[in-house]
Formats: sequence, structure tokens, C-alpha cells
Amino acid sequence: MQKIVPHLWYDKEAVEAATFYTSLFPESEIVKTTKIYDTPSGTAETVTMKLAGQDFMAISAGPFFTFTPAISLRVDCNSEEEVSFLWGKLSEGGSVLMPLDAYPFSAKYGWTTDKYGLSWQIMYVADREITQKITPTLMFTGKNAGKAEEAIYFYISVFNDAEVEGMDYYGVKEELDAPGTVRHAAFQLEGQTFAAMDSAYKHEFTFNEAISFIVNCETQDEIDYFWENLSFVPEAEQCGWLKDKYGVSWQIVPDIMADMLQTEDAGKLKRVTETFLKMKKFDIAALKKAYAG
Repeated sequence: MQKIVPHLWYDKEAVEAATFYTSLFPESEIVKTTKIYDTPSGTAETVTMKLAGQDFMAISAGPFFTFTPAISLRVDCNSEEEVSFLWGKLSEGGSVLMPLDAYPFSAKYGWTTDKYGLSWQIMYVADREITQKITPTLMFTGKNAGKAEEAIYFYISVFNDAEVEGMDYYGVKEELDAPGTVRHAAFQLEGQTFAAMDSAYKHEFTFNEAISFIVNCETQDEIDYFWENLSFVPEAEQCGWLKDKYGVSWQIVPDIMADMLQTEDAGKLKRVTETFLKMKKFDIAALKKAYAG
């Protein structure tokens, strides 16, 4: 099981979006869909999928959060033809943030939102070996601008299998960003690569719950550890969700939760749903008790 799983929040379009995304990448499929009843959003529908062999989840749970470019998905491509194909599909009906063009860091690159508002960076990397096709990318803006390096080392301190893969800094009189802030960085958490950058431009967006990261946990001690180390905004704590000191949302979830929510037993599903909706931090023993009845 992938330890950290990107989670995408939609109003009603999760299954439709997942069907679209899985059509674009090899090694992609919708693994399962699940309906959860009687939530604050009414009936919510979750989607578990693989994109280019990587685990993702999505949910249709109401119009509460909107995607922003603060977290985007970068797709690395070994051919310019693939860049053009993905750009054509993902930019259609969306909004271009950086036009498809040649840049100092890539001979063919573009940044766009898709028709659902999700932000994608499509990059030609020539013959460089691609070990991870899709890389979640965090952009630190507003009051967080200049904190990308600090955040990276914070995340590395929290997760066990973690390291910096590379760090590139702005120089003197480059862009609007202060010298020494992060132009681009790559770091690894639990076997998955993430990217980060600072941007001092005046952006009208920052991190929100539209994109969160699920941390799959085997034990209550592990849940307690991540909750204690990541949660920074008490009022954001609900149903396993929390916000860290930079505003990034995480879901600290027991591994057994997926199986519980897949049950065909309506009574078990109802009891588990009613139980976890009352929780902030998940309590594995209480969930097991509700499931057993």
C-alpha cells in the first residue's frame, strides 16, 4: 500500500474526472468506487484509482473546496509528442497558467488547469529516467512565500523514510523572489517524490482542502504520532483531517478503514460512518467496535 496518497475533492465530478484521467495515462485504472451515506454533504462517493501506477483518491462531497495552483500535479514526459497529447487533453476547457512553450528548464513545458479546475504541469524531460510519472508540487505563496525550504525540512523530520533529492535557489535580482528562496526543490517522503517552490508574486490563492494527502497508518500509535506532529489548526480537525502549520491538509487514516467502508453489510457501514463522523482523530478501537456491532 502506498503510504501517502493524494486526495482530490470534487463537488459531484469525482467519478467523471477519474474516468477522464485514467484514459490519459498507461498503467491507470479505477480500482473501486464507494458511496458513503448520511454525511454532512449527504451521500458522498469516493474513488480509488491508479494513475501511471500511482495511487490517488477522489471524492464527490459537495461544493465546499476549489482547486488552486498552490498544489499541482507535474507530469514528466520523455517525448514532445506525449507533452502535446497531454496538453491538448488537459488544457481543453481549462485555463492556461503558463503557455506550452520552450523554457530555460524544459524545451517543452506548460502549466494549465483542466476542465475540473485541477492544476497540471506538463514537462518534457528528454532522456532523463522517469522513476515517478506524476509529482505533487507545492507552491508556497502569500504569507508562506519563502518558507518552502523550512517546510521541506519539517516534513522530512516528521516522516521516517525521507530525504531531500535536490534544491535550487533564486539568485540576486531574479524574479520577485528573495535570493536564497526556493526556485525548485524535490524531496522524498515514504518512497514518493514531491516538489516545492516559493513564489513571491501576488497570488490570490494558497493551500486548501481541495487537495489533501492521506497518510495510511497501521496502528493507533502511528495515528497519534502523525496527528501530534502535523496538526496545527485545532478548528480544522475533523474526521481524520488536519492542517499543518503551512495550511496543507492531511488525512491520518487507519489501513483498516478502506475495508470497513467496502463492506456490503449496510448495518456495519452505517455504524462505522456514524462513528467516524463524530471523531476528530481516528480511534481504531472505537471503529472496530462499531464495525463489529
